[in-house]
Amino acid sequence: METGKNGIHKARIWQLFGFSLNNIATNLYLWQMTFISYFLTGFIGVGVVLASSFVTTMRIWDGVTDPFIGYIVDKTNGKFGKNRPFVFIGQCIMFLTSALMFFVVPKAPGAVRFVLFVIVYAVYIVGYTIQCVVTKSAQTCLTNDPKQRPMLAVFLGIGSALTFAIMPYYSYTYLLKKHHFQFNQAFFSEQWLLCVVISAVLSVIVIISLIEKDRAEFYGTGVATRVSFKDYWEIIKHNRAIQMLIVSASTDKLATQAKGDATVTLIVYAIICGNAAVSGLFNMYTIVPNIVFVIFIAGVVAAKMGQKKAMEISSWGAAICCIALIALFTFGNPKTLSLPGDGVFAGWTFFTIAFLVLTIVMGGFNSVTSNVVITMTADCADYEVYRSGKYVPGMIGTLFSFVDKLISSLSATLIGLMCAAIGFTTALPNAQTPYSTGLFVVGMIGMYGLVLVGLVCNIIALKFYPLSREKMEEIQEEIAAIKAQHKA
Repeated sequence: METGKNGIHKARIWQLFGFSLNNIATNLYLWQMTFISYFLTGFIGVGVVLASSFVTTMRIWDGVTDPFIGYIVDKTNGKFGKNRPFVFIGQCIMFLTSALMFFVVPKAPGAVRFVLFVIVYAVYIVGYTIQCVVTKSAQTCLTNDPKQRPMLAVFLGIGSALTFAIMPYYSYTYLLKKHHFQFNQAFFSEQWLLCVVISAVLSVIVIISLIEKDRAEFYGTGVATRVSFKDYWEIIKHNRAIQMLIVSASTDKLATQAKGDATVTLIVYAIICGNAAVSGLFNMYTIVPNIVFVIFIAGVVAAKMGQKKAMEISSWGAAICCIALIALFTFGNPKTLSLPGDGVFAGWTFFTIAFLVLTIVMGGFNSVTSNVVITMTADCADYEVYRSGKYVPGMIGTLFSFVDKLISSLSATLIGLMCAAIGFTTALPNAQTPYSTGLFVVGMIGMYGLVLVGLVCNIIALKFYPLSREKMEEIQEEIAAIKAQHKA
């Protein structure tokens, strides 16, 4: 596709959509690992604190691998492009290692089982990082149009909304109920098969979608960029946009990881509300409103006013809803929460209606913040070309991910420590655990408290984020001028 006026080049709609599926492909593997603490305690034979600490350690390892993978991506420019090889390689590694994890390692002798699991999981993380980096790095060569990039955020948002509505329903409402609310081998086997097959199919579509645009003429200034590891320090020191985006996104990710933790979900819905089945069903009620929010704010508002403004509006809206939900749980009666289809529905209650409305609105705003931030990394990469002349989308994306993962890695440990502090040291709470005030506090912190902290950090960080829509238009014009100079 040719470059247009002021150096702007666009992707076809089907290419944006197909590329956005990379996020779903990796999120399916991420969803499997949401239950890894239960797999560790049930099949590998470790305690609660060790299981949660392991998850934290591996997420740190995930972050440590990011800068190296990003560096390799920026150095790559071969026959198959800069990004496509990493989709294929990452997918192969995740498939093989997850199969070993769930089907081979549990059969190993007890003395070596945990060590073997750690090794296999560490390799799995490398594969996960390899494919994830493409979601951020390939955006810059697909489109540099400030009006079109928000459309990619819309596709990413719709994909995330569908994934995290369908998968909780599948895992909690259908699969867990099918296996009598036990995280047994049959549960993990059935979930694994579904996730890996869909992820593989989506990855093929991603590769096809990148063929036309994954070429050198769409990389930054259109000429090769010499990169080294010291560039990471230069980016951290001088790129104010990525600095503020890291503060915003890493605190959000910590909250999202905690909120989506299987233990927190069971505490809130099964123990506090007394209705485990509603946890998966609830997402089916919110999926359409979430998509509407993403289309309107991440699409329409961001296209007209810029991605920064869309992020600000969404952060304020989500924060207000979060405070209202904490108040609702504190002063309302969560035991009356029930929805048609959960098997026990006896009519609409005030708590159910209020909870449904507030969660829909907060979920919609959160969908915007979590997806716009991905496309904002592409703006940060273009800003780096404008600032230093270097095209390093891999470094920008993985620097962002590195800090993001280091901070969010604390979520599993926080949940594990909070559970241990109220007496759950050898086994995590489950659907049959009786209610207690301690569990209520853990549930509220995990589900809403950390989210509120992340949203406040968003609002503060965005005050110092320099990339408004007007600034991005100026940046693209400057990059186009640099390209013209090189051609001349």
